[in-house]
Amino acid sequence: MVVRHQRDLRKFQRRHLLQLGAAALPAFCAGGPNVFAASGLTARADHCIVLFLNGGPSHLDMWDLKPNAPSEIRGEFQPIDSSLPGVSLSEHLPRLAQQMHRTTLIRSMNHGVNNSHAAAVYAALTGHDRGEFGGGAQPSDRPSPGSVLARFRPPENRTLPYVALPYKTKEGAAGPLQPGFLGGLMGQTFDPFWVLNNPNAPDFHVENLSLPEAVSRDRLQNRSELLAGLGGGLQLQKNRSMTAIDDFQSQVFELLTSTVTQDAFDLDKEPDSVRDSYGRNIYGQSTLLARRLIQAGTRFVTLSWAPDANATWDTHGNNFTSLKTRLLPEFDAACSSLLQDLADRSMLDRTLVAVLGDFGRTPKINANAGRDHWNSCYTVMLAGAGIREGFVFGASDRHGATPAESPVSPGDVMTTIYRLLGVDSTTQIHDSLGRPYEVVPKGQVINAILA
Repeated sequence: MVVRHQRDLRKFQRRHLLQLGAAALPAFCAGGPNVFAASGLTARADHCIVLFLNGGPSHLDMWDLKPNAPSEIRGEFQPIDSSLPGVSLSEHLPRLAQQMHRTTLIRSMNHGVNNSHAAAVYAALTGHDRGEFGGGAQPSDRPSPGSVLARFRPPENRTLPYVALPYKTKEGAAGPLQPGFLGGLMGQTFDPFWVLNNPNAPDFHVENLSLPEAVSRDRLQNRSELLAGLGGGLQLQKNRSMTAIDDFQSQVFELLTSTVTQDAFDLDKEPDSVRDSYGRNIYGQSTLLARRLIQAGTRFVTLSWAPDANATWDTHGNNFTSLKTRLLPEFDAACSSLLQDLADRSMLDRTLVAVLGDFGRTPKINANAGRDHWNSCYTVMLAGAGIREGFVFGASDRHGATPAESPVSPGDVMTTIYRLLGVDSTTQIHDSLGRPYEVVPKGQVINAILA
């Protein structure tokens, strides 16, 4: 009997188990004390989905058209009426236009970064505007909001608290990982779980969340009980590090055998009509996957709409062709379906949806039929839990060049998002040396957009 136990143990030693789940578990094991209640804030949102239009979407051709401006500014697209009286959207967003009664548009966004995508992405996702300091992700960065939620509001069930997909967006095709998506100064424990396989692929699967073919769930459970029995029988004096390993091991077992977690990634459980509605492409199916993850208990999902900063929304050339043939139809299908789907499932009242970008595009069209970076004025959209429905906050001038009223910074938007999620933006976080930092160093809640 002893020999058989030893043989089983050699086949599936503790280090093998840790290797199997290690890549899956930074955010899964991130939940420390749930201290959000100590902030005194009442959370109006339990979940958040960020659709990040990485590269700089053109506000002038999507949300804030200027039909009376000169042709070199107004561009090729015509405005269409939306479900919000008096508010128009681009003709290439017909489905999203019918969801405007559920949303707030902020048309007076601006910040201090115009050249570096990396620095602008970092400002947009963390609320920390450090100017044109570019480069890739650094350990000293402010954490992403998903990381902060993983720390202060881990899920109530044992699922992934923070997921990022479908790309680790680079700063240029050969560049480093952009900042703003990681745990930063809080440490790698709070990094997201990355889903980097294409959810639209027929063979879609998620790395590090499945067992080897030779190991069934029952067999894994037997091995878990075996390891637990051996550990108890030896009566070892456990120190803190060994206890942490045992906790980690237990969480690996739980994740790998959780039907809730596994089922969330099974898009085949969705009707074909739903999958078609979101769009049969990597971004549409990633947006649908975000909804399924939120439904399974995940707190925060960030979808970055580009493999690298220059690949999609960075339309320096052929802006109108790219938008009308590819970018806007895919975004229109995914975002409108997400809002309708959440509403139909009675999930929108506790799920915050944020459509963000690093900046807007220049009012004046360049010689390549494109628009260049423009940080002085752009638009973002918020909807769902605690957000005022059917509202436009702020305004741009007649050319969409500068805020005409109520200028807003990324710090203000992130502070508002944190407030809705039940986290005070002044909450202190600490780096590896114990030095304190506020979650968002500068920002005010935009009370006017709250319901």
